[in-house]
Amino acid sequence: MALPPPDPQFVLRGTSAAIHTLHFSCGGQEPDLPVLFSGSENGLIHVWNLKTHRADTALDGHGRKSVYCVETMGGKDRLLSQGRDQRICLWDLAEGRTSVTDSVCTEHVGFCRCSLVQLAQGRWLMATAAKGLQEVQVLELPSKTSVCTLKPEVGAKLGMPMCLKLWQLSCGSQPLLLAGYEDGSVILWNVTMGKALSQLICHQEPVMSLDFDSERTKGISGSSEKVLCIWSLNEQQNLQVYKTHELVNAGISDITIRPDKKILATAGWDHRIRIFGWKKLKPLAVLDYHTAAVHCVSFSEHRNPRERLLAAGSRDQRISLWSLYTQS
Repeated sequence: MALPPPDPQFVLRGTSAAIHTLHFSCGGQEPDLPVLFSGSENGLIHVWNLKTHRADTALDGHGRKSVYCVETMGGKDRLLSQGRDQRICLWDLAEGRTSVTDSVCTEHVGFCRCSLVQLAQGRWLMATAAKGLQEVQVLELPSKTSVCTLKPEVGAKLGMPMCLKLWQLSCGSQPLLLAGYEDGSVILWNVTMGKALSQLICHQEPVMSLDFDSERTKGISGSSEKVLCIWSLNEQQNLQVYKTHELVNAGISDITIRPDKKILATAGWDHRIRIFGWKKLKPLAVLDYHTAAVHCVSFSEHRNPRERLLAAGSRDQRISLWSLYTQS
């Protein structure tokens, strides 16, 4: 029997627009007090102070077009943001600066979030949906050097890439990319060779979000339908369905596995956040606070597990923050 769900620890208001992306940065001067970045439909990125529960700064770099991805690059002073203006912006936020230092034009008209993986100190790999309908472009940052363009086989009808996850099995190993597509399939790509290693049909509808646990070589995806699909990667690098879990209501906007790999959260079109145990996908809680679709979920990486937070952003223009500490 699940415990009754908690109330949010606190709620952030004041964006005046739907929230599309959230990202915690837990490094910095006060390592136990993370910064939370949010990206909104009105094109603004808010930098939230979790002590005062107010936004310290609002960044405007996407011509008031919706911001749907925000990531930090090695600390809270280096930020990457992606918007519906078809631009990915790199920001310098050190010493109070709020300037865009560089940008990449993607020419991608959808809302597929880019994905980052760190190759070495100061060097990153970025995957982003490209101008070609089914293509994914991989670039090195900050040089913006093109690494490859990942194209499906001639005649494949995957549709647009919907979600991307770059990862490495271990530090220094070959980067791999998991991509979820409009036709419901997930493909594993070898980025160095620029070729597909495995393809799996996970859903009958577009894959809206996926996350991957490289330690267990197991991932999870959600779509506009009622099913969560858990899949694994064997030693031959073939994807296979591990199990599925049926939800009460259709539509998952976002899925994220907590960094300690114990629980995961889903953002639902039904206004609810669902918490599952990652090992067996046991339902743990349904967090029912928002009054419109939840678009994004993000976990903090506090060193003290008791202080770890879950943030959820919604179409209702609010960000809820939850404490989900469990001893397990």
